[in-house]
Amino acid sequence: MGSRGCGGFVVVLSALCLLLCCCCTSSAIDVSHDGRAIKIDGQRRVLLSGSIHYPRSTPDMWPDLIQKSKEGGLDTIETYVFWNAHEPRRREYDFSRNLDLVRFIKTIQDAGLYVVLRIGPYVCAEWNYGGFPVWLHNLPGIKMRTDNEVYKNEMQVFTTYIVDMMKKEKLFASQGGPIIIAQIENEYGNVMAPAYGDAGKVYINWCATMAESLDIGVPWIMCQQPDAPQPMINTCNGYYCDSFTPNNPNSPKMWTENWTGWFKDWGMADPHRTAEDLAYSVARFFQFGGTFQNYYMYHGGTNFGRTAGGPYITTSYDYDAPLDEYGHLNQPKWGHLKELHLLLKSMEKVLTYGDISTTDYGNSITATTYTANGTSSCFISNANTTADATVELQGKTFTVPAWSVSILPDCKNDVYNTAKINVQTSVKVMKPNAAEKQPAALNWAWRPEHVRDTASLGQGPLVAEQLLEQKQVSNDSSDYVWYMTSIDLKKGDPLWSKDMTLRVNSSAHILHVFVNGKHVAAQWATKGVYKYVVEQKVALKLGKNQLSLLSVTVGLQNYGPFFDEVTTGIEAVQLISKVSNNDDVVKDLSTNKWVYRVGLHGEEKQLYNVESKLHSSRWQEQNLPVNRLFTWYKTNFQAPLGKEPVVVDLLGLGKGYAWVNGRSIGRYWPSFNAQEDGCTETCDYRGPYGSDKCLTNCGKPSQRWYHVPRSFLRDDMNTLVLFEELGGNPSFVNFQSVAIGTVCANTSEGHALELSCHGSGRTISAVKFASFGEPQGSCGSFSSGTCEAAGALSIVQQACVGRERCSIEVSEATFGSTGCSNANRLAVEVVC
Repeated sequence: MGSRGCGGFVVVLSALCLLLCCCCTSSAIDVSHDGRAIKIDGQRRVLLSGSIHYPRSTPDMWPDLIQKSKEGGLDTIETYVFWNAHEPRRREYDFSRNLDLVRFIKTIQDAGLYVVLRIGPYVCAEWNYGGFPVWLHNLPGIKMRTDNEVYKNEMQVFTTYIVDMMKKEKLFASQGGPIIIAQIENEYGNVMAPAYGDAGKVYINWCATMAESLDIGVPWIMCQQPDAPQPMINTCNGYYCDSFTPNNPNSPKMWTENWTGWFKDWGMADPHRTAEDLAYSVARFFQFGGTFQNYYMYHGGTNFGRTAGGPYITTSYDYDAPLDEYGHLNQPKWGHLKELHLLLKSMEKVLTYGDISTTDYGNSITATTYTANGTSSCFISNANTTADATVELQGKTFTVPAWSVSILPDCKNDVYNTAKINVQTSVKVMKPNAAEKQPAALNWAWRPEHVRDTASLGQGPLVAEQLLEQKQVSNDSSDYVWYMTSIDLKKGDPLWSKDMTLRVNSSAHILHVFVNGKHVAAQWATKGVYKYVVEQKVALKLGKNQLSLLSVTVGLQNYGPFFDEVTTGIEAVQLISKVSNNDDVVKDLSTNKWVYRVGLHGEEKQLYNVESKLHSSRWQEQNLPVNRLFTWYKTNFQAPLGKEPVVVDLLGLGKGYAWVNGRSIGRYWPSFNAQEDGCTETCDYRGPYGSDKCLTNCGKPSQRWYHVPRSFLRDDMNTLVLFEELGGNPSFVNFQSVAIGTVCANTSEGHALELSCHGSGRTISAVKFASFGEPQGSCGSFSSGTCEAAGALSIVQQACVGRERCSIEVSEATFGSTGCSNANRLAVEVVC
C-alpha cells in the first residue's frame, strides 16, 4: 500500500471518529427501509452494531462497555430481552439491578448510539431454557413456539409489556428514543420445518401480525426466517453472510449475528476466532451489498447466578468478543475492526447509493466497484484459502493475500486489508491480591449441607405415586430436586437378597444416590447425551429402607425443535435381586409413593446471604474438611487494590456455586477439564471458521477464574461463600485482578500505531523490544532483521514510557532510513 496515501487517510479516519455520534434527540426519528439499507430520516445508512447483554454485566460496567463500543466504531448496540429473568413467576416482574432494561437503553442513548431491541421473547443465547420461564412450561395445555392459544397469549402479554414499557419511557425512535429496530421471535426458521409443520407457519404469521399491531413506529425483523411475512425483514445469522439474499426486494441485506467466536461448555477448550477472519467476513458482507452488520457478541460477559443454559454451558460467556468478559479491549480484534469500521463509515454514501458492478477474476477472486456522483470505492476479495492473488484494477496492480479483502476507498489506494493487522496485541495477566491486610492464605469456616437428614427422613411437601419431571416439580427455582421413596422388605419377600442392584434411568445432568441416608453413587451425563442408566449394588436391610435420589441440573436446554419438552430428572427406578437359582427378581419402584423436595437446606436458609439472620450461625472454624461432598465454605477477604477487574481463582474445587457478599457469581466446575486433543499453538486464519478450529487450553480446567464485578465488592471486608457439591479443597482459592501485562505490535510503514495499557490508569513502564526495518518473530520472541534503523528503541521509549497511551507514526521520517529492500515494519513489545 502507498504510505503517503495511507498516512493521509489516517487523518481522515481520526476526524471521522468524532462524527460517529448518531445524536438521539427528543424529536421523532423516522426509521424506514428500502431494498438497499435502513433509512434514518430518509437517508440510507451503513449501521455497525454490537451485542451487549445487560444481565451479563452490571450497571456500573455499562457506560464503559458502551463507550468502548462507540470508540471502536459502532453506532448501534443490540440486546435480547430475557423473559425468565424479568418474569420469574407469572405476572411478577423484576427490572432491578442488572435487569434494569430501561436504564441500559438510556445509557446507550446518553452515549449517542442506536439500539436494536430483540424482544423474542425466545432468545436462545446459551441462556437457561432459551429465556423461557419454566412456569410457562407448566401451564396446562401449552405447546411452545407453535400455534397454541395458551402460549401465544403469554407471549403476547410479555411482548406487549415490554413494548409498553419502552413507549412509556419514549425509547422508540418514533418517539425520539434510540430504538431503531425491534425483533420478534428468534431463529425459528432453523427449527420450523419439519418439526412444527403447518402450525409453525400459522404461528410465524401470527407473530408478524401481533408485532405490527403494537405500532412501535420502527421496523421489525425476524432473523433466520426465510419465509418471514411482510413487513418483517428477514436477516442472517452465522460466521459468514456475504451470500445471503433477503426474501423480498424491498428488504435490506442485514446480518444480525456475526459470531465473533463461540461459547464454551464444561469439558470444552477455549474457542477463538482470529481478527483476520472476522474482518474478512465483515468486508465480504459489505462488498456484496450488506449495509447492517451486528457482532454477536461485542461483549459476551458472565452468566451470573443460574442463567447459563446448555446443558453444561460455562459461567464465562467471553465469546472471544472484541471486549472481553471483564470489559478489556480484546486486542488485536477490537483495534483491527475499529479501522475497518471507520473506513466503511467513510464510504457510507457510495455503499448505500452507488451503482454496483462486480468483476469475477476466477479462482475465487472478485472485485466490486461502487460508484456514485463521480466517486468510486472498490473491494477486492480473495476467497482462495492458500494462494495470494495479483489483480489488475483500473490500471493498477494489487496483491491480495489468500482469504482476505482489500478495500480501496478511492479505487486507487489499498488502504486496508483484512489479513494485515497493524494494531497492538495485548496479553492479559493475573495479578495476586496485594490488599494491605490480606493474608497469604484465606481463613475458612465451614458447615455441612444436611443431605443425610433429608435423605434419611424422606420428607417433603409434594407427594405423588409416580415419577415427575424435574421442571414440573421445581419451576426451576433450584438446580436440585430430591426424589424420595421407601422400600419395605419383609422375611419371605421374593425380592429379599444380599445381592441387590438399583437401576435408575436418569435424564438428570448429575445424579446422587442415597440409601438409608448414605451416599452410595454419583454419576453425570456425557455432554450431548443426557439420558443414561445408573446401576449400583446396594445393601438393604429387612424392614423399612429409605431411597433418596438427588437430581441436579446444570443449565436447561436452550436450543432445538421442542427443546422445551426435553426431560430432566428421574425417569424409571427398579430394584433387581439375584436369588439362589440366579434368576432376577425385578421390582419397579416408578409407581411407588414418591416424596419431593426442591432445593438444599442451605439455599432455603440463604446461607450465602450475608444479610440473612441464619448466615452467621453454626459455622465451624476447626478441622476444615477437604474433598467432602455437600459442604458450605465461607471466608472473608479484602478487595484487590486498584480499579482493574477482579477474579477469584477456584482451582482445587470440584463443582458448586459461589457468592460474593450475597451476589451469585455463577456455577463453578474447575474439576471438569477440557478435552486433551484439538488445540494448536498457532491458528491459520485462512479458510472457513468453525468452533473447533482454533482451540487453546486443552487438558486444563474449562474454567478456572470467575469474574467478581467491582460493584459486588465493599471497601472494607467482603465475604465469599461456596457450596461444594462434589468435593474439593478451598485452601487454594485466591482473589486476583486482571491486567494488561504485555503489549506488542508489528505494524507496516504508513500507519499511526497507538500503544495503550487501556485500563485503570496504568502506564507503559518499559520497552522490551523495538525495531524498525525487517524485524522477525512474533510477540514475546521478536528479533532484529538483516536491516533496521538505528535508535528505534530509544525513540519508542521516549514516546511511550510513563504514558498510558502513545502514538507513533511508522515511517522513515520518524525512525530514519533503514536501507531495506522490502517494505519497512515496526515491531515493538512494551510492558504495562
